[in-house]
Formats: sequence, structure tokens, C-alpha cells
Amino acid sequence: MLRLFVRRSNDVNYFTDDPAHELDGLREGGPGWWMRGSGDTRGPDDVRGVFGTTERSAVQGYDIVVAAPRPVSILIALDPEHAAGVVGAHRASVAATIGYLEERALVVRDRRGGEDRDEPARWRAIVSYTHGLNRHGEPHLHDHVLVGARPDGARGVLDGRALFAHVRAADALYRSSLRHEIAQRTPWTAWRSFQGIEHVQGLDEGLRALWGGHHQGRGEKLAWHRDDTVRQWRRDLERFESQGTVAPPRGDRGRLDEHSFAGALEGRADVARRHVVAAWANAARYGQAAKDTARAIDQLYPTLAESRGVREATIGLTQARMIGVVRERGPRPLAVSELAGWAQRPRERSGSWMDRSR
Repeated sequence: MLRLFVRRSNDVNYFTDDPAHELDGLREGGPGWWMRGSGDTRGPDDVRGVFGTTERSAVQGYDIVVAAPRPVSILIALDPEHAAGVVGAHRASVAATIGYLEERALVVRDRRGGEDRDEPARWRAIVSYTHGLNRHGEPHLHDHVLVGARPDGARGVLDGRALFAHVRAADALYRSSLRHEIAQRTPWTAWRSFQGIEHVQGLDEGLRALWGGHHQGRGEKLAWHRDDTVRQWRRDLERFESQGTVAPPRGDRGRLDEHSFAGALEGRADVARRHVVAAWANAARYGQAAKDTARAIDQLYPTLAESRGVREATIGLTQARMIGVVRERGPRPLAVSELAGWAQRPRERSGSWMDRSR
């Protein structure tokens, strides 16, 4: 899940004071890492410079919280041998997601001749903090990504509406990238159901109940060492009760779920690139590298290739579903790795969405 929080203070002690020892040995260096450049963060003064604003704005920056789905977080407690790979998959997907936001959602409004324009911008610096616990000691892999409100070299602050408009697409892109990266870096297979539930193949649903993440109180901020964390997770596992596993659907793992893709766009009169990104990423049941998602969408929707901000160019629903392409190429399923194979399979019986759209 990706959530966006406005920061009206440049106090960063909440982040710099947390050593996040629970992930010691599972990540490179300390919890703080620069998304551009290298090396650990040195302290509050170093990190505070990430934020920036203008005299007319009270917003200093944003805290972008990117959290792994519960089953993926559970892997860092259940499989110590491959936990570092899970953390690496998460960080790689966080970086790809912030890259998407910077490229597509980071704009500054410029009014010329009475017309608003969305000018592309770039953050001067981006720092992120990787944590592995929630306030109740449960496995909860997440990052706090800190960015400034005033882009590098800009006279004004960024358009916050654009950031919030792209949150849903960025969240879907992160989870799709994470599913892909988990398969690349660990022996586990992460997948997404048609109902939008994230799973890890072979992971007992009782573990999701054990570490559900839902509590009445918020709890106190924790600062556990790695050994304490591992002991706590072992004690938790003594209460584990099996509820069985959920098997993924049969079929080609390199194919998009075209029905999920079509359903995500249902009811929209105008479709922007961010809507296609969210639908596409969620339809990649076993995930896809973020760069491959961008490449596919830009090739299949060239009129949207330069779209950004909150006032993106739009296309109609029929074009978004690529129904013309379906009719031209026939019912050939799309392999994620082969763009030439795109099709949404028409159904034989009447009353399908393909029939209603003609």
C-alpha cells in the first residue's frame, strides 16, 4: 500500500532516531538510504535539507509511505535465509515507484496567457528509510520516502493535486514490481487474485491471521534489536493455527489478465495514462518490471506517452481497451514479454463486455 502524507515541519528526528535494528543483516547499511547517490544518511541536519518550500507555502514536503503486502512482509519472519532478497525486492520496487512519481506526477503549475500548464520537475534529493516492524512487533516491511515540496530549480512548489492523483497508479506499479522482484530474488512466488488480494504461493493463510496488523490501539513506537525481534516472532509462531493455502489460477504466468484489465476501466468516459498504468499493473497477476510496464503502455498508447500531472491527456474507453486491436489481430492472448501478442479475448456468448462495446 502507498500512502502520501503532507509534512508541514522539517523535523526529521522521527526518521533519523529509529535505527530499525530489526532488519540488521537483511539490508545494505542502515535504515536510511539515498535514492540518488550512495551512502547512508548521516543525521538530522543532512536529511532536513531534503525538504524545501517557498514563503507562500506552509508545506515543507511529503512522506510517501510504501508498504509491502502482508504476505510479503511475513516472509522476512518466516524465511530468514531469503529475507534479504525480500528486502532487496522491496527497495528496488520502491525506487521504481518513486521514479514513476517523479516522471509523471512531479509538476509545477505555470500560468501563461491565462492558461495553466504542467511543467515537469525533479526533486533535488530523495531519502528513504526502510523498516521491518509495526508498532505491535509484527513483520511490516515498509519505507518512508521523504521529498521536498519545492522541486530542484523551481520558483514555486509542486502541484500536490498531481501527486495525489497518481497515488493509485504508483501503488499498483509498486506491487506489480514487487511480485516480479520477489520471483527474481527468492524461490517464492507472489501473485494477485482477480479480487485484488495479494498472495504468496504456499504461504498458509493462518500466518496472515497471526500477523494481521489490525489492533484497537496504535501502540508505542518500537526500537527492537534483531535478536529481540527474531525471538518475538518465534514466540508468535507458537500460536500459529493453520488455515490452509490459496492456490493461484492455472495458466500462463507471463500473461496479463485481460478481464481484470478491462474491468478496471469500466465506467470511465475518459481514460488517462495513470488509469491504464493502474489497470495494467494490477492485471499482471505475477508482476512485471516497472520499466517493462512503462515501455508496453507507451508503445500501445503513443498518444499518452508524454502525459503527466493532473491534467493528463485522455482517450476513450474503446481505445483504452484496444478493441480495434482485438478485431484486427483476433483472440490472441497477451504475453507480458511479447507486446505483439496483445488481445482481449472476445467471448462467444452474447452479452459480454466485447459485445456491449460494439
